[in-house]
Amino acid sequence: MKLADILRNIKKKFSNYSPSVEVLISKENLLHNLNTYKKSYPKRLLAPVLKSNAYGHGLVEVARILEKEDLAFFAIDSLYEAMILRDKGIKSPLLVIGYTSPNNIDNCRLSNISFTITSLDQLRLISELITNEKTIHLKIDTGMHRQGILPSQINEATRIIKSNKLLHLDGICSHLADADSIDQTFTRLQICTWEKAVNDLKNSFSDIKYFHILATSGASQLENITSNVLRLGIGLYGIDLGTEESANLKPVLQMQSIISSIKIIPAGDYVGYGITYKATHETKIATIPVGYFEGVNRKLSNRGLIKVRNILCPIIGRVSMNITTVDVSNVPDIILGDKAIVISNNENDPNSIINIAKMCNVIPYEILAQIPQHLRRTVI
Repeated sequence: MKLADILRNIKKKFSNYSPSVEVLISKENLLHNLNTYKKSYPKRLLAPVLKSNAYGHGLVEVARILEKEDLAFFAIDSLYEAMILRDKGIKSPLLVIGYTSPNNIDNCRLSNISFTITSLDQLRLISELITNEKTIHLKIDTGMHRQGILPSQINEATRIIKSNKLLHLDGICSHLADADSIDQTFTRLQICTWEKAVNDLKNSFSDIKYFHILATSGASQLENITSNVLRLGIGLYGIDLGTEESANLKPVLQMQSIISSIKIIPAGDYVGYGITYKATHETKIATIPVGYFEGVNRKLSNRGLIKVRNILCPIIGRVSMNITTVDVSNVPDIILGDKAIVISNNENDPNSIINIAKMCNVIPYEILAQIPQHLRRTVI
């Protein structure tokens, strides 16, 4: 049997499979958020950030929604993500913003893809290795000291790029370390460093197409800086970062599961590992087949909430690897298979991404990025 036939048979077996846990992605909300930023910054190009499985939302699913929009490029973290997108038929321009080894850059034959240069050493090796044309964005370290060449290295970087006709500098980029802080002193210092670097590179390369240092949290700085592209990250997915646009954003992701068991336990009985929960009265409890493997943070043990039949039900006992138990005493007529909203796309719900993150004392990115890739993403 040919490989193609084997794959078709596997796909056929899964076609009728109904998962117990599903991640729902709202196309309407995603496009609404995108258009909110388009209206706010009509003179700027937008570059959606799709790294880390599109912040947990689904790399391919989000790319397919945005494919037909007027965008600068998709920003992704790795060549591996680029390979996935091209394999799934995504043709939009791609910028790999994470580190890519010189060998992988040389061997890459994907079309319409650019690579971010994250250090002078990387640039030197690429220049020595490449055997065909490569498009690059040069990252400038303006003070975050995570990636990028230092301002003092710009002259050497310029010399290397100009000496190799196979290298085409298509963009310059950097990243603000403290853009969402009330005190903008450090951000202003970074912008000063950026402006000088941009001017130096413009004098050496007249055909640079893209200039980008700002992400969602730095969008308000756009009028004060040389930047024709806004890298749109967490705001695209409807997460409020306190920006002017936040009031209009709509969360894109919802995670839902089902009730997998129901029982009544007497007062005095315990629930879960470590017997951390003791029933004070006769209690109706239910299990849901999600746990920390599915992205339910363990810090939600004995304090989180899950919505069943539009009623908030407290998580009781410790969150297990694949099971979470809730008190459903207040849910009338609950039955096996009832829907359970684990993560709500209503930002006001206690189990929204924002409020879960606050409860766990982490950033929203962490909650989203830990939703595993194997869970089915369904665009609604």
